[in-house]
Amino acid sequence: MNPRVKSVSPLPGYKLLLEFTSGERGQYDCTPVLEFGVFKELKDAQYFRRASVMDGTVVWPHEQDICPDTLYLDSVKV
Repeated sequence: MNPRVKSVSPLPGYKLLLEFTSGERGQYDCTPVLEFGVFKELKDAQYFRRASVMDGTVVWPHEQDICPDTLYLDSVKV
Protein backbone atom coordinates (compact mmCIF):
# COMPACT_ATOMS: atom_id res chain seq x y z
CA MET A 1 0.00 0.00 0.00
CA ASN A 2 1.28 3.46 -0.89
CA PRO A 3 1.59 6.18 1.76
CA ARG A 4 -1.47 8.30 2.44
CA VAL A 5 -1.77 12.09 2.52
CA LYS A 6 -0.97 13.66 5.88
CA SER A 7 -1.30 17.34 4.91
CA VAL A 8 -2.14 19.46 1.87
CA SER A 9 -1.36 23.05 0.88
CA PRO A 10 -3.02 24.40 -2.27
CA LEU A 11 -0.58 26.26 -4.54
CA PRO A 12 -1.09 28.66 -7.45
CA GLY A 13 -1.70 27.05 -10.83
CA TYR A 14 -4.01 24.33 -9.45
CA LYS A 15 -1.20 22.44 -7.77
CA LEU A 16 -1.18 20.75 -4.38
CA LEU A 17 1.80 20.47 -2.06
CA LEU A 18 1.36 17.16 -0.26
CA GLU A 19 3.01 15.61 2.76
CA PHE A 20 2.64 11.84 2.93
CA THR A 21 2.60 9.53 5.93
CA SER A 22 6.03 8.28 4.83
CA GLY A 23 7.48 11.75 5.42
CA GLU A 24 7.89 12.35 1.69
CA ARG A 25 6.59 15.54 0.09
CA GLY A 26 5.24 15.86 -3.41
CA GLN A 27 3.61 18.33 -5.74
CA TYR A 28 0.53 17.19 -7.64
CA ASP A 29 -0.79 19.08 -10.68
CA CYS A 30 -4.60 19.05 -10.81
CA THR A 31 -4.93 20.82 -14.19
CA PRO A 32 -5.44 17.59 -16.18
CA VAL A 33 -8.64 16.75 -14.24
CA LEU A 34 -10.25 20.21 -14.32
CA GLU A 35 -12.28 19.46 -17.47
CA PHE A 36 -13.91 16.29 -16.13
CA GLY A 37 -17.29 16.01 -14.40
CA VAL A 38 -17.32 17.00 -10.74
CA PHE A 39 -13.76 18.36 -10.96
CA LYS A 40 -14.84 21.30 -13.15
CA GLU A 41 -15.83 23.12 -9.95
CA LEU A 42 -12.15 23.15 -8.93
CA LYS A 43 -11.50 25.75 -11.66
CA ASP A 44 -12.81 28.30 -9.17
CA ALA A 45 -9.52 29.22 -7.49
CA GLN A 46 -11.22 30.20 -4.23
CA TYR A 47 -12.97 26.82 -4.08
CA PHE A 48 -9.78 24.97 -5.06
CA ARG A 49 -8.03 26.50 -2.02
CA ARG A 50 -10.59 24.77 0.25
CA ALA A 51 -8.77 21.45 -0.21
CA SER A 52 -8.32 19.47 2.99
CA VAL A 53 -7.28 16.00 4.11
CA MET A 54 -9.81 13.33 5.08
CA ASP A 55 -9.10 9.62 5.49
CA GLY A 56 -5.66 9.89 3.92
CA THR A 57 -6.59 11.74 0.74
CA VAL A 58 -7.43 15.23 -0.51
CA VAL A 59 -11.08 16.28 -0.55
CA TRP A 60 -13.17 19.37 -1.25
CA PRO A 61 -16.49 20.39 0.34
CA HIS A 62 -18.74 19.10 -2.46
CA GLU A 63 -17.35 15.57 -2.18
CA GLN A 64 -14.65 15.76 -4.85
CA ASP A 65 -11.63 13.64 -4.00
CA ILE A 66 -8.58 12.20 -5.70
CA CYS A 67 -7.41 8.64 -5.13
CA PRO A 68 -4.56 8.68 -2.60
CA ASP A 69 -2.56 6.23 -4.73
CA THR A 70 -2.85 8.60 -7.70
CA LEU A 71 -1.70 11.51 -5.55
CA TYR A 72 1.34 9.57 -4.39
CA LEU A 73 2.32 7.94 -7.67
CA ASP A 74 1.73 10.97 -9.90
CA SER A 75 3.18 13.66 -7.64
CA VAL A 76 6.62 15.09 -8.30
CA LYS A 77 8.59 14.43 -5.12
CA VAL A 78 10.22 17.53 -3.65
